[in-house]
Amino acid sequence: MFRRIALFIATNIAIIVVLTIIFGLFGIQPYLSSQGINYGSLMIFALIIGFTGSFISLFISKFMAKSAYRIQMIESPSSPLEASLINTVQRLAKQSNIGMPEVGTYESPEPNAFATGWNRNNSLVAVSTGLIDRMRPEEVEAVLAHEVSHIANGDMITMSLLQGVVNTFVIFFARIAAFVVMNLFRDDNNGAIGGLAYYGIAILFEIIFGILASVIVMWFSRYREFRADAGSAKLVGKDKMIAALKRLQQAMDVEKDDRAPSMATMKISSRSRMLALFASHPPLEKRIEALQQLR
Repeated sequence: MFRRIALFIATNIAIIVVLTIIFGLFGIQPYLSSQGINYGSLMIFALIIGFTGSFISLFISKFMAKSAYRIQMIESPSSPLEASLINTVQRLAKQSNIGMPEVGTYESPEPNAFATGWNRNNSLVAVSTGLIDRMRPEEVEAVLAHEVSHIANGDMITMSLLQGVVNTFVIFFARIAAFVVMNLFRDDNNGAIGGLAYYGIAILFEIIFGILASVIVMWFSRYREFRADAGSAKLVGKDKMIAALKRLQQAMDVEKDDRAPSMATMKISSRSRMLALFASHPPLEKRIEALQQLR
């Protein structure tokens, strides 16, 4: 899951940087004048670019996930396992009143699954071979219910809207910071730094602010995990979801070495409060505790 969220954020930042370069090459800077920055125009500019980057990331999220994970789509089940995955997702989607997601598997020793897509009726659920191998059928069912709940809750759309707002402020303050730096090196004879230099500085600040602002997106990612857990409990029963999380916890205890990046990220909250801000998932013990308190 962390890799997918990181991919979404990285794609988003990359799109913003590319748009910044394009605007820089064409000299489009409607918020700059001889008097300085027009903050109203800058906010509108940042809003347009920020939400453009976010929604492009959302619309290509399925394509990016399929490419990055080399997902094998199950179009016509060729084994009892594939038939079970399709039938389970179909049943859960019907219960959740959403369109049937695409279903696929990908090679990975880590027990993992994720859902993505730009709307509730055009989505993807992918499951790792590690999850299928390590979990019992009822635990796999609970994980699938968790991912279907993400789709039913509209989490990717909500995350994109949040990312759009974050992008807007990142671009807004990056341009202001670049303008301040530009004026610090103003040459009284030759004027301010040239346009390309200004955009180069702006890109640098966009990357820095974008990474820092990802803390907000990761906070929402952790919050939505609790909601998806509750959704899974509603669909298949909380005992199955608790069992799946405990199974994952056992797998994490076995995988101690740092060669498992996504697993290490899920454990990060117990190591450092600062690093925990960048974790996409809450600690498993907190998720289990929240489920145990459900009635």
